[in-house]
Amino acid sequence: MADHAIAAEGLRKRYGGSSGHQALDGLDLTVPTGMVYGLLGPNGAGKTTTVRALATLLRYDAGRATVGGHDVARRPERVRELIALTGQYAAVDELLSGRQNLVMFGRLLKLGPRAARRRADELLERFGLTEAAGHNAGQYSGGMRRRLDLAASLVRMPEVLFLDEPTTGLDPRSRNQVWDAVRSLVASGATVLLTTQYLEEADQLAERIAVIDAGRVVAEGTPDALKGLIGGDRVEVVARRPDQLETVAALVARVGEGQPPEIDRDTRRVSVAVRDRVTALTGVVRALHDAGIQVEDIGTRRPTLDEAFLHLTVERGATRAGVPA
Repeated sequence: MADHAIAAEGLRKRYGGSSGHQALDGLDLTVPTGMVYGLLGPNGAGKTTTVRALATLLRYDAGRATVGGHDVARRPERVRELIALTGQYAAVDELLSGRQNLVMFGRLLKLGPRAARRRADELLERFGLTEAAGHNAGQYSGGMRRRLDLAASLVRMPEVLFLDEPTTGLDPRSRNQVWDAVRSLVASGATVLLTTQYLEEADQLAERIAVIDAGRVVAEGTPDALKGLIGGDRVEVVARRPDQLETVAALVARVGEGQPPEIDRDTRRVSVAVRDRVTALTGVVRALHDAGIQVEDIGTRRPTLDEAFLHLTVERGATRAGVPA
């Protein structure tokens, strides 16, 4: 494969004619080979449309895209030979057993009968489905069906795997099993494009993340770099008395980087971005002590990916932000 497993430039897609919904609005995306690359965005941002376009399931209106070095529009049959796709809903035959489903996929992918059975058993064990292998998939729980669906995507080891919200509805144990399978796949050399609404999932799995909003990328970088867009470390103080919130905020503001502190009146929490968390924390503790103000809690923390996501997608039409590696 090329240095970049996926490359897209200026992708546009509108549903419903000239007055319809602009799902992709000049989307640019570059996914390096051999990593989990996360695609985050609010509902309707264009995540699923992006995956469907790159996986040759729909035609984009304008732009250019390649997967594994092959043009998606001109060589869709070649692209399909390289990829696998797991969508938001399990696509298994509920009348067949788990093993029969995987054997069927193997035979459709031109494996011989013995090879198809062997591959099915390998995947059933890998996804913790061996004991249920002989049961009809219709009897499986939602989590088991999702794992079987992902296993079906891996019957033939793909070079690029598209995972469109693969752990929706799964319990924590099943989600961790899917995560382990994804890590194992990447360790073997594959590339994974992951769309998810679980920000913890992107933080755990993705080496790089693109945040899309209104059909275009508004930020791109490592999870830590995206978190750093909203100011790095923060000092947080939980006031004991609601009537002292303004005083606490004024004291906390002294150690900030010029930005006003954020005040959450429901939780009596005041926070501000700081450059040197040790110096800032010491300064706040001293200022509160000198003012005779007692607080419930005080400490420092890093921003979460949730906060970065909300910060980046709060306004439609944000300009693309470049983030260092």
